[in-house]
Amino acid sequence: MRALVARAAGDPLRVEEIDLPAPGPGEVRVDIRAAGVCHSDLSMVNGTLAPPYPLVLGHEAAGVVSEVGDGVDRVRPGEHVVLNWAPPCRRCWYCGHGEPWLCESAGSPAVARGRTRDGAPLHVTLGLGALAEQVVVPQQAVIGVPDELPFAAAALLGCAVLTGVGAVRRTARVAAGESVAVIGLGGVGLSVVAAARAAGAAPVLAVDVSPAKADLALAAGATDFLLADDGLNRAVRARTGGRGVDHAVECVGRSATIRTAWRATRRGGQVTVVGMGAKDDVVGLGALDIFHSARTLRSSVYGSSDPDRDLPELARAVLDGALDLAPLITDRVTLDDAPAAFDRMARGEGARTVVLLP
Repeated sequence: MRALVARAAGDPLRVEEIDLPAPGPGEVRVDIRAAGVCHSDLSMVNGTLAPPYPLVLGHEAAGVVSEVGDGVDRVRPGEHVVLNWAPPCRRCWYCGHGEPWLCESAGSPAVARGRTRDGAPLHVTLGLGALAEQVVVPQQAVIGVPDELPFAAAALLGCAVLTGVGAVRRTARVAAGESVAVIGLGGVGLSVVAAARAAGAAPVLAVDVSPAKADLALAAGATDFLLADDGLNRAVRARTGGRGVDHAVECVGRSATIRTAWRATRRGGQVTVVGMGAKDDVVGLGALDIFHSARTLRSSVYGSSDPDRDLPELARAVLDGALDLAPLITDRVTLDDAPAAFDRMARGEGARTVVLLP
């Protein structure tokens, strides 16, 4: 089978032939039909993270179950599924205390599975390696969805949408009438915009360094698009009675944009960090500022969501027309075109690219 493989940080990405094992007990094989190109995948190859190589990229995908191992009772061959890159164990302390997104056994950056055609041990991103024709994963890592849900939309539910919508609904708990600023307008950021508007937030201020993101932001539901420049704070306060927003959601994962979100938020407001940054990119905040502003700074891991509960709900919302994912997808490409999609993402172009497989 073919997959998008990174051989080392900074090396060109290549589509290669790989070998995956047959499904073992409790495992399933899924034929991938659509996979999103996520910024977390870029972090695996640009030096932000340091996973083992060679590495199959991809963790946001949907497909059809083609084979199951012994003891699998969660899905059947032929069932349409979305992949879950952080399946909770349901046994650890965090799972037992209602925080499955913090599960002790979930979300490993890379898991050993399979081999390259030249015999090298292979690793797969976040236990999935979904930018591939097939994956072999534990049954807990798949969630059934209705057959009528388009694969491109289903793929986005597994990461960008679950993360963005969860950040609004589960982490920040945005209420109708509250003001929201969204910093960074990739696939996750636009999902945050759509969820904030659906929650009745107003205004919803979409912020990015690229003027080209304006139309995407407005289509996703933003009331205003603002450039991330020296005049941003004034522009935010001009739209919020001089105070700043009730909620700022940072979707980039950099210390500079976290500080931007902090400054855009009113006293007593909430800053929610969704973007995953580098461990040595330190956020500097003054002790007096922290005390005086009374702001809350927290992260949102996987949207503080329980995928088994929340993903089917999002699938129904898409099918009912309550959740429109069309503005999130700016490019649809083949697997061979995936390396170019990573280049576009690194330049900050577009929203989500979805790789479609036959």
